[in-house]
Amino acid sequence: MSWFKRLKEGIQTTTKNKKEAPDGLWYKCKECKEASTMKEFKENYYKCPKCDYHARIGSKEYFEIIFPQGHTALFNNIESEDFLNFVDLKPYKDRLVDAKKKTKLDDALSVAYGQLGEFKIPLTVACMDFSFIGGSMGSVVGEKIALAIEYCIEKKSALLIISKSGGARMMESAFSLMQLAKTSSMLTLLADEGLPYISLMTDPTTGGVTASFAMLGDLNIAEPKALIGFAGPRVIRETIKRDLPEDFQTSESTLENGFLDTIVNRKDLRSTLENMLSMLMTK
Repeated sequence: MSWFKRLKEGIQTTTKNKKEAPDGLWYKCKECKEASTMKEFKENYYKCPKCDYHARIGSKEYFEIIFPQGHTALFNNIESEDFLNFVDLKPYKDRLVDAKKKTKLDDALSVAYGQLGEFKIPLTVACMDFSFIGGSMGSVVGEKIALAIEYCIEKKSALLIISKSGGARMMESAFSLMQLAKTSSMLTLLADEGLPYISLMTDPTTGGVTASFAMLGDLNIAEPKALIGFAGPRVIRETIKRDLPEDFQTSESTLENGFLDTIVNRKDLRSTLENMLSMLMTK
């Protein structure tokens, strides 16, 4: 004879006033899988406090690191348009609306101007945001870089471009590919003025961005373990039917093969830029 009767399958309990960790309190590293507080993570320049893995950050964070005393935002009134009425899985027009709503950005590149260090070196920074349609380079990205270069010439400012991109924006077709020539030719004007251009490559820097302005710096620098290349490793592996080296297309292998001048830890970025530009800038 059974003295107990199961009313429902499985054991169910109720816990009142259960306390859960608030969102945004912890950061879990993608590299070492260790957890740390967001406070530790941010104070360590958005790097894992355990293994020093450089997490992807956006233009807002880079501007705060480079210009702790403040900066002036430039060219925020320029937005992409769907002039080809492009449709793949969804209309490009809808992708733009969704990206703006999600990221609170106008496009995949933001520009800021400020003064660097105790010598108040004038510096214009154009920084890409991967969160906006994969940091893809469309006509607005090219136009903002062109305007940033004109601003540098006007203000006698150095230029820093921080690349973080999957390449050209396919939804703009040939118009996006035109930006390779546009940005490269504008950099020639900057060089003619004797103003330095530093290219900082972060994870990832690929496609048409690598094939144009990212590799044209007077100094090419990168963050540790960033993916840098034209085609991705998966595409290359499938094309040549061979396994690739473990460190293929990393900052470290790119430096070893002579395409980089140095690798810079994010905590040293501001001081490194100040040292470089104090030598490159002339009266």
